[in-house]
Amino acid sequence: MATTGQGPQGPLTGVRVVELAGIGPGPFAAMLLADLGADVVRVDRPGGSAIGIEPAFDLTNRNKRSVLVDLKAEGGADTVLDLVERADVLIEGYRPGVAERLGVGPDACLKRNPQLVYGRMTGWGQEGPLADRAGHDIAYIALTGTLSMIGRSGEPPTVPVNLVGDFAGGSLYLVVGVLAALQHARTPGGTGQVVDAAIVDGASHLATIIHGMLAAGTWQDRRGANLLDGGCPFYGSYETSDGGYMAVGPLEPRFYEEFAGLLGLGEEAPDRNDLGRWEELRALVADRFSTRTRAEWTEIFEGTDACVAPVLSLREAPHHPHLAARSTFVEHGGLTQPAPAPRFSATPVSVRSAPALPGADTEAVAADWGLPGLLTTRKDTTG
Repeated sequence: MATTGQGPQGPLTGVRVVELAGIGPGPFAAMLLADLGADVVRVDRPGGSAIGIEPAFDLTNRNKRSVLVDLKAEGGADTVLDLVERADVLIEGYRPGVAERLGVGPDACLKRNPQLVYGRMTGWGQEGPLADRAGHDIAYIALTGTLSMIGRSGEPPTVPVNLVGDFAGGSLYLVVGVLAALQHARTPGGTGQVVDAAIVDGASHLATIIHGMLAAGTWQDRRGANLLDGGCPFYGSYETSDGGYMAVGPLEPRFYEEFAGLLGLGEEAPDRNDLGRWEELRALVADRFSTRTRAEWTEIFEGTDACVAPVLSLREAPHHPHLAARSTFVEHGGLTQPAPAPRFSATPVSVRSAPALPGADTEAVAADWGLPGLLTTRKDTTG
């Protein structure tokens, strides 16, 4: 596994980002910008968040720097606005109206810096009947219809961790919006603006192709009955004799033919195009996989186009030969973690620093951003 250190900083080198500390999709979006080379300064609150992991292990804070500012204290908002004046982007994940009450809402920030891109990350969005309600990933994807598609027929929907809502529908859409708005702000005559990234919007948008298939009549609006949702016997996962699993996905006929031969289905197997016999085919495939271990099936399908892969655990994945060869996972500061993505030929990205500890970078940020007032703020927040 590759290790990393100080190196090229990526295509966003020179971009300054202020992140108002939060949890979940906001920090991950800011991490992605930091991975791409932006100078991300995280404004942490004294005492930290009531929810979260130990700062030294919070990988969403890698490649960032941290300062402590109490936004509820006298002068706290002014300190953040001083940072905003020197920044290109601000990211916050408060409920609608909270940033405004703290004195660091879009109007106040854009008044200080008309070119600022103000990124807002919420579940429900800045407006609408649910805008002020609490929520989490599972509720957001539930209302969009996304959750209804995931899982086996006749069983409750399967919870896809919080990847589909928080990070795919939330963080990634916020980053796309921020970069698009930054491009606009830097064009002649361009100005700053607010980016309203709502998880319900992003998670809905992710399912665009499914909505098209539904309209065309090629997708059934029920779980576990379609080609890509586990309803198809040659697109799913099967248990092996040792309790492991193999992922199967030979959708194209020529790949399926290779798969069927290596699995040993035989001529008695039902025609894959006979949807009425899909359950029979599924049972046959499951029976075949149950005869060998995961390692044995991995060896059988290795180097083929049968579209079969072992289902690896989080700890196993970094050691897979392909991922190891690509350095998809790296080690930095004793922590194994996914490497920054995507990759760039002219401006390589890397893990440059460990997770930022709250307030640890105040002196460096004060010097680099020309804000000696930060040092006074640090004394006020630390006593």
